[in-house]
This record gives sequence, C-alpha cells and structure tokens, in this order.
Amino acid sequence: MHARTSVHRLLAIVGLALGLIAASLTLSTTAATAATTWTPRAEQYPKTVTERDVAIPMSDGTILRGDVVRPAGADGKAIAKRFPVIVTITAYNKAVIASAGGFLGGGSDYLVKRGYVQLTVDARGTGSSEGIWRAFDARENKDGGEIMTWAHSSARPWSNGITGMTGPSYMGISQLWAAAAQPPGLKAIFPQVPGADVYRDVVASGGQLDVGFIPLWLGLVTSTGLIPPSVLATSPDSAIKELLDHLTGAGTFTVPLLLSAFLGGDPAYDGAFYKERSVINVIDKVKVPAFFVSGEYDLFQRGTPLLFENLNKRGIPTKMIVGPWDHLQASSGADIGKAGYGSLGELQLRWFDHYLKGVSDPTLNSDIANLTYYEQGTGAWRKSTKWIGPSLTGAKLRLSGTSALLGAPGGLTSGTPTAGTSSILPIPAAGLCTRSANQWTAGVPNLLIPQLPCFSDNQLNDRTGAVFSTKPLTQSITLQGPINAHLYASSAGGDGMLSVALEDEAPDGTVKRLTGGWQVISHRALDTSKSRYLDGVLIQPFHPFTKAAQKKLAPGEVAPIDVEIFPTRAKILPGHKLRIAVQAFDVPHLLPTLPELLGTLTVLTIHNSATYPSTINFPSVGTLPTVK
Repeated sequence: MHARTSVHRLLAIVGLALGLIAASLTLSTTAATAATTWTPRAEQYPKTVTERDVAIPMSDGTILRGDVVRPAGADGKAIAKRFPVIVTITAYNKAVIASAGGFLGGGSDYLVKRGYVQLTVDARGTGSSEGIWRAFDARENKDGGEIMTWAHSSARPWSNGITGMTGPSYMGISQLWAAAAQPPGLKAIFPQVPGADVYRDVVASGGQLDVGFIPLWLGLVTSTGLIPPSVLATSPDSAIKELLDHLTGAGTFTVPLLLSAFLGGDPAYDGAFYKERSVINVIDKVKVPAFFVSGEYDLFQRGTPLLFENLNKRGIPTKMIVGPWDHLQASSGADIGKAGYGSLGELQLRWFDHYLKGVSDPTLNSDIANLTYYEQGTGAWRKSTKWIGPSLTGAKLRLSGTSALLGAPGGLTSGTPTAGTSSILPIPAAGLCTRSANQWTAGVPNLLIPQLPCFSDNQLNDRTGAVFSTKPLTQSITLQGPINAHLYASSAGGDGMLSVALEDEAPDGTVKRLTGGWQVISHRALDTSKSRYLDGVLIQPFHPFTKAAQKKLAPGEVAPIDVEIFPTRAKILPGHKLRIAVQAFDVPHLLPTLPELLGTLTVLTIHNSATYPSTINFPSVGTLPTVK
C-alpha cells in the first residue's frame, strides 16, 4: 500500500506541474466559430472507464503496457460494443500524461464519448513498459506497427478492427513510424508537430549541437521512466524488471550519447544513427490520410512541412495547419480554433468520423484547405493547395554596403549593390533573450514570462552582430517556405557559425524576428542533389554534416556559406523594412562540441561585392517588387 501511495503522490506532483502548463495554455484559447458547413455531433455516452496497464506483447518477448479508455454508460460500466480504436504511443509515461489532464494534444474523453476507444501505450523502455529506450531505434519503430496490429485484432473485445492515431511531438513521430509499417486496420492519423530529419530539424541545426532542448528532452524521458511503475503493487516482479531496464537505458544510451556528442564523437555528425531515427526516410511508405499541425516557432518548424509535402505530392488526403505557435502551444492545440475550422477535438472528430467510421463528408475538402498558414505581418490565415505551389517564384535580395559595429546597417536591394565587408564578433551571449531562445527550449520561457520584451523585439540582440536592411518598402513583399542566406564569409580562425535571423522592422523601430537559420562554416559543403531550387534560385540548401565533408577555411579564404533559414509565411508591409541580422552564436540554442569550441571564438567577416555576391534567396508570393 505504501508503494502504491508513493507512486500516486509522485504522479500527482508531476501531473500538477504539467497541468499548470495545460491551464496556462488554455487561458490563451479564444472561441472560434468554424467557418464550415460541418457541425460536431453530440456525445453518445455520458462517461468513460479506464483499464490500466494492459499487457501488449512484442515479437521479441518484451511486454509493453497500455491504458484502454472505453465509452461507459451512466453507471460507469463499459459499453459492450466494438469501436474504432485511437492509439497514442508516448515516451513521457502515460500515467503522467493522464495526471496532466491531457495537455499534450488534448484529452481522450471528447472522442471516447462519441464512440471511440483510446489506447495509450508507453513506448519501449519508458513508463510502465519493459525494455531499453533508445529513442526511435529500429526495434522501437517496429513496435509501432505491432502495437497497431494488436489493437486491430478481433481478440480485443472493444476493437472493431479499425484504428487511427493521435498525439503531438514524440507521439506524432510514432504515428508516422507505425503508419510506415502499413499495419492492417490503420485508416488515418493526426500528427501534431512531428519531426522529419532528426539531425537537421533539432539535434544539430547547422552543425552545432542543440543544448537548449535535447538535454531537457532526454532528461524528461529518462526521469519519467524512473517513476515506479503503477503495476508495482500488483506485479512487483514485472515492475522491478521495468525499472532495471529503464536504469540500464539511462546508463547505456542517454548519458553516453550526450557525452559522446559533446566530445565530438560520432553523434555530433550526421550518419547511420540519425538515419535510423529520421522518419523522413520512410515517409514514402505512409499511405493513410494525415492531418498535420505545425508551428512557426516550433522545434519541428522545418520538418513537419516536409512530411506534409511528401504525402500531398503523392495524392494522399493530407491537411496541415501552421500557426504562430511554439512547441508547447502547438502540442496542446489550444489555439487551433483561430484557424477557423473548429477546436482540436472537433477537427479530430471530423477526420476520424470520415476515415474510420466512413461518415459521408462531401464538404471536407472545400471547408478545410490542404494548407492553412498564419501570415506574419498581417495576422491573416492564408490557404493553399501545396507547400511550394505555382504562385511562388524564386527571388533574391543582394547584400549591399557595410554593417557598422553598433552603427548603421548595410543594405538589402534588388538593384546594384555597393561592395562592403562587415565584421561579426564572437559574443557568446548572442541569442540569449530572443524568440529563438524561447523556441529552442520548447516554449517554456514564454510560458513563465510571456510578456518578456525581447521575445517580440530583436533590437537588443541585433547589436551583437551585423544587420542588412531594405529601405522602407513602397510595395509589400510576401514570402512563403524555406529561405537561404547565401553569404560569402571568411574567418580569422578558419571556422565559426553564422546565425541568421530574418526580420520585419516596423516604422517605430520595433524588430520582429520572423524565423532563423544557422550554419557552421566548416560544414559548408553542399549536396546539390538534395538541395532545393525554385526558378534556379537555391532556397533550401542541404549539407552532408559528416566528418569527412568538414573543412575549415584557410587564412584569408573567402567562401560561400549557404545558411538554411527555416520556413515561414510573412508579409512585409509598405513602410516596413525586411532585414537580416547575423551573429556568431545563438544561445541557449546551439553550442559547438568541446574540440571545436576554441575555433568558434574568432572574428567572422561577411563580404559582398561583384566578386562575392551575397544574397538572401526566398520563395516570393508573386513577383518580387523593386527594392532600392
């Protein structure tokens, strides 16, 4: 009894903390009437009932555990019928998520009371499941398909054999791995903020290591996995085995991985380790309808659109809503109603009713666009059929003149540029108080200090680097998609990092950071076969990020550095200025490995001239107006 009480108290404490996050997110929710002809149906069942820690055997003998939530009558007893099953696979301990009130993607009651069963499973080596967690290794990814096959089976008295999946972040990625296995009965998925390419999306954007989110994330999974399993009182032998497995995972995977990466070992470079864990490599095998949610300030700002685009190009029914959200905000779905289609629960109900229950919905595609994107600068929600569609053209603005340290900025122009050189000092505080800092700590700072001025005004941070700006625009510029800063640079020490922010400067001088990108100079090698061009303009560079391709600059050498700036949709209005700011650091987001640390403490120089044509390349919505 004492063990069970202790577990419940611990879960309550963790759940309370997560619940406070949920409450804070919910406070920002505003009611939005869906601008559609569809209305959500009422509840069919008044209550739900949960069966906890159901054993789910994997093909290698490992036992995973899941909680089954079923529709119940007024008496609290489960309805003796078979229903479609919605599955969520989590690494964050299903007991903790349940205690938090379902802040990660909303609670299950909305769908369950309308005739669905919810199955939430602890991933291998986490929560109450056996095994060793290795973060989307091949064995865990195989589990996804086996879980779905188990839920599909007629041996489950509550399953009618038809399944779907929900959940954000880790749970969103799990959906795609499971769907790639093409298990029987899986009809549709609803992934919020899933990643695509582990290395480029989040682990080492631009070639430096993420020290804001990744250590916190690894710590979260490890710590929630060490909470005594809820089966401790009823199955002590199994619970002890699970705890020993989880401790082994922490000692043999999590800690060694972090140490090796920071010491410059193999995990600091792209390769087989990340290929195995990157769902972009199997996305061609996903053939079920998918509804994506993405955030413009999300951890997976880069990756989620690539997943959407792949399915969209292959003609698979696919939707994506991209809002002005960080990771916590997009995971909760609290503000998704602002897009005009209804709440998260309503969207999921409509999606699953159509694809799992076969409910006729002739206006689904006319009501909800394939792509719905929040437009920075106007606050409008824009609709499109494709990620990079025919309305976009490849455009360039040229860097011009010199950005003086703490002085006047250089220029951005579509005309003839003035030659210049601009120095960037190695200031390790650059990025510390910016929207980037909030983004790459998953939105926690914004949750704690939502009105911090530097989250909405980048002026102070920009003083630590070089700035290039247009003159006040006479015509608006609208851009959508990935962006490339093609910068000619030299380095006194042969290496360093270019951190580039794309910004909107208002007439009152306020500077809003729209998006950003990063690139280590020694990782400048370009794989043109995997890079993206629009009308001959490079808009999304692809770098190998391997040790073999790494090469420092020689003394005095000037080389083109293509900096992938993560995608956005923005309209720069007349009277405003489009600008970029370039620094040498972005903390607490990125830091170099220990062997590379001293090499980054060096002065960098941006060159722009006829010989060194530095540019900003982007997909322009319509023809780019003349920018003097």
